[in-house]
Amino acid sequence: MGIWDSIELGAQSLDVHGKRLDIHARNIANIDTPNYVRKIPLINSKDEVSFTNVLGTMKDKTFNSSGQAPFLSGGVSFGGIVEDPTLGDKIYQPGHPDADQNGYIRSSNVNPMVDMADAMMAQRAYEANLAIISITKAMAQRAVEIGK
Repeated sequence: MGIWDSIELGAQSLDVHGKRLDIHARNIANIDTPNYVRKIPLINSKDEVSFTNVLGTMKDKTFNSSGQAPFLSGGVSFGGIVEDPTLGDKIYQPGHPDADQNGYIRSSNVNPMVDMADAMMAQRAYEANLAIISITKAMAQRAVEIGK
């Protein structure tokens, strides 16, 4: 994996975790919206990254002659959005525009604590990927300085 691959990987991850933050923010904003169904972002891993897999890859590629580093490409991709299947509570409000024929509306099924925790995890992942890009940039700058 080269320097540009590392920056590209970080940029793709920034995009994915930025979308996660947007979805959780939308959920939190719609806590009190009747009939709103919580959205769940799907995040997919591009490679199977386990310790055994990384160790095996390093062992197999340590003495190869291709000159490539013994790392996996890794990364995440955005897999879309699914709706949370749990139902919100039924509230009796017969005059409400969204009420059914019996006068009930369904409250939002958003749990603010779950979405806040998920948003915090997405924010931490976003910050970690910003750090990856920043560190990679600093490494490239140092390499250029050494080459002078």
